[in-house]
Amino acid sequence: MRKSEAIAAESVACLNSALTRLRDIWEEIGIPEDQRLQRTDAVKRHVHLLLTRMIEEEENLKQRLLKSIDVCRKELDTVCMELQLPPFEEEDTTILQLEKDLRTRVEVMLKQKKERMHELKLLKERDQDLCDILWTSPYHIDSACVPSLQELDQFRRHLAGLSAEKERREAEFKSTKKQIISCMEELDRLPDTSFERDVVCEDEEAFCLSKENIDALQQLLIQLEEQKVKNQILCEELKSKITELWERLQIPEEERDYFAVHMTGSKGKTIKALQEELNRLQELKLQNIKLIVDAIRLELSSYWDKCFYSTGQRQAFAPFNSEDYSEDLLCLHDAEITRIKQYYESHKEMFEGVQKWQENWRLFLEFDKKATDPNRFANRGGNLLKEEKQRAKLQKMLPKLEEELKMRISAWEQEQEQEFFVNEKKFMDYVAEQWETFHQEKEREKQDRLMKKNRQLEEEIHYGSAPKTPNKRRMIAPSTPSKCRKLNGTSISSSSNSTLRSAFSGTICHSPVSRPPICAGKPGLPSRTPTRVFKTPQTKRLEKNKENMLQLNGTAMSARTFKSYKI
Repeated sequence: MRKSEAIAAESVACLNSALTRLRDIWEEIGIPEDQRLQRTDAVKRHVHLLLTRMIEEEENLKQRLLKSIDVCRKELDTVCMELQLPPFEEEDTTILQLEKDLRTRVEVMLKQKKERMHELKLLKERDQDLCDILWTSPYHIDSACVPSLQELDQFRRHLAGLSAEKERREAEFKSTKKQIISCMEELDRLPDTSFERDVVCEDEEAFCLSKENIDALQQLLIQLEEQKVKNQILCEELKSKITELWERLQIPEEERDYFAVHMTGSKGKTIKALQEELNRLQELKLQNIKLIVDAIRLELSSYWDKCFYSTGQRQAFAPFNSEDYSEDLLCLHDAEITRIKQYYESHKEMFEGVQKWQENWRLFLEFDKKATDPNRFANRGGNLLKEEKQRAKLQKMLPKLEEELKMRISAWEQEQEQEFFVNEKKFMDYVAEQWETFHQEKEREKQDRLMKKNRQLEEEIHYGSAPKTPNKRRMIAPSTPSKCRKLNGTSISSSSNSTLRSAFSGTICHSPVSRPPICAGKPGLPSRTPTRVFKTPQTKRLEKNKENMLQLNGTAMSARTFKSYKI
């Protein structure tokens, strides 16, 4: 049995006990029956009225709970829809518990709504501040609706991006402002426009960091830097002209050092000082035209050499040899030196490559000439080995350098749409001509050596040969006592057809004839000139093959014999 049922039973028992007690009291008092009936009816009415009131109160409570449930359901549905949350799922429970759950849930949802709206308000205020600084449009979001969690997250990310952009623009503004101030100081310039004054003079916090202002700031910096570069270029041109005139006019070093303070920087006062100095030197130039023209001619000759001008190209500039020193002649020389400088600068890479080839070609010719010098074997310290290594290295490097220059010149000619000339010839034709000249010279030297060797061989065949040996291997005749020598002009003993090894070739050479010395003669007989010359068979064979021996190319066939020594 439930407690409520037990309490109800106790209430009924209590009521019955009370009625019994009332009847007992009435009995004791002696109240008549009709009055007892009235009194019992009064008790009934009181109890009925009390119970009726109590029931009405409970019924009212029930109705209020049901009404609250309906209200909470509607409000909860609305809030869930605003918060973009799924509907609340009710549990199977009593009216009282359901009302409590719904009411609690509504309170939670309303609190979330309030928090979201408050955060939205703060985010919109922050967004407005950033938009005012960055001069951008506010973030579009409906303030009348409750934002979802995703919308709030997107809004926060948007503000984070704006904050980062603000910091970036602030850093860019400060850096650019610093550079602008530096450029203005370098240019000796003050802010002219209101924008420039806002940048340079006003507080940094007051500057609007809009994209347009940042772009204008960058444009201002670019203009100042371009002006700065122009000033630097102008200063360099003025300095170059001043230095050139100093050299041409032979200005003393003391005067140059005095002006050196203005030769640095590119400020306005520096440009002004340089221009004044240039004007002064221009006046001096007109007063010293001959000196200037001669200096320009020296410089022209130097550039002509660098540009590999031929004699015809140099003679094409007729004023170079003119003796009529006038301002017009000076102008012509100035124009020519300017033109040749520009020509050299536009072809500088090519000319430097050709110069490198010529230097290596000159070294190659020097080493080749040394290679034919017979005295080169007398050196010490390994110089011969070093020269041979350098010569071999140059011989390998020259074709590579020529091929590289050929490719570079070909690319340059295609790009510039013009031909590249060296001494009025195309470079590869010039190189081919140098190699052809080199090979012709080598062939001529070879033919000269061959002709010389053949003449020497012919003389040796006809007249015999004197012994020739290197100084280091000189053959010494056997020492003989002086009294054993015959110094009175009598005949000397000679060994006919003697054979000796050549000191150079190692070939055994036979003397073609046995010739006594001129002073020799037979004892007791007068000396006379023979009317006929008889030839030995060996001599006949040698003369028969004379033409074949002369046609030998580069072979060591020298037939040398030593004259007979007296014993």
